[in-house]
Amino acid sequence: MLTRKQHELLMFIHERIKETGVSPSFDEMKEALDLASKSGIHRLITALEERGFLRRLPHRARALEVVKLPQQATTAAPPKGRAPFKPHLVEGGGDMPAMPIANDTRDLPILGRIAAGTPIEAIQQERDRIPVPETILGAGEHFVLEIAGDSMINAGILDGDYVVIRKTDTANSGDIVVALVMGEEATLKRLRKKGASIALEASNPAYETRIFGPDQVQVQGRLVGLIRRYH
Repeated sequence: MLTRKQHELLMFIHERIKETGVSPSFDEMKEALDLASKSGIHRLITALEERGFLRRLPHRARALEVVKLPQQATTAAPPKGRAPFKPHLVEGGGDMPAMPIANDTRDLPILGRIAAGTPIEAIQQERDRIPVPETILGAGEHFVLEIAGDSMINAGILDGDYVVIRKTDTANSGDIVVALVMGEEATLKRLRKKGASIALEASNPAYETRIFGPDQVQVQGRLVGLIRRYH
């Protein structure tokens, strides 16, 4: 299922290609969707690519190809004198509930860097904000941390990634958590409960599992998502 903004952008691109033979510019897309910056368009296009709706054609400027359309999309040409695109939403009828349209993103605070390796100093204050898809969040309060180190690489968490954390002070054995060690150092590790002890387990054989007493580790949050930027 596409979010409302993803659906709007896909249909705008589709109609513009039908009318002119070329995809719209990023400025045109930004204006059509009433977004504040082109970075939002980049995120939407990437999401549509990942879902198989769009394809970027290499070595060509403004080259986007619509691979497929949602089932509810209309392909009729817009009447002359009217805006080239208007989204159409399918309403539920009878016993079928209306299909919810997800919000696009939520800006979350980046609270600093956290070690996926030897613990570094405790979580810092907010230094920036980053948009995160609502689909991975759910209820509760969330924040984002930048990963430093390679001890969680076998869990798919790499140096420079951003992890999305739901604030909580409890976790199940096996959860990947932000743990505050000795009240001073924060680290991202898999938590294992071993009797009265707590183990902070790396996902890289180069790092040893560290064992602590229950009063030495405080859970700060649990991993719910990951953001990776490609440069």
